[in-house]
Amino acid sequence: MNLEIHDVTATNYREILGLKVAQSQKDYIETPYECLEDSLEWQEFKPVGLYANEELVGFAMYGFFKGEGPQGRLWIDRLLIDEQFQGRGLGTDFMKKLIETVIQEYGEQPIFLSVYPENEGAVRLYEKLGFKFIEERDVNGEHIMVRP
Repeated sequence: MNLEIHDVTATNYREILGLKVAQSQKDYIETPYECLEDSLEWQEFKPVGLYANEELVGFAMYGFFKGEGPQGRLWIDRLLIDEQFQGRGLGTDFMKKLIETVIQEYGEQPIFLSVYPENEGAVRLYEKLGFKFIEERDVNGEHIMVRP
């Protein structure tokens, strides 16, 4: 399977707005519209579309925040796979691809993310990829995990 990550542009913006997670996941992640609004407020975020075999299947944001911690923090945020593409391992595949991407762009360093512990599927995925909980929460009360 060919996996690609593309910037959000005028060409794919509307299609990205149409992405939806399963009803049971709606309490765990913002809509693509809310994410894109946040990316306007926090310029550090880079919103991207996730493509499998040239078809849009998901969305994520990532970026480096200088004001966090002593040296700043590299974040992968808002990973979502559209409900019609879930259950195929794409979340794992794209999380691996996102880790590779942020390391290429920002260099080898700890990677942070946040998650609600009740989102057990996401927690299992992140733990499988080497993320561990730290004793911190983000501004929304989500628990922070780091991949050293």
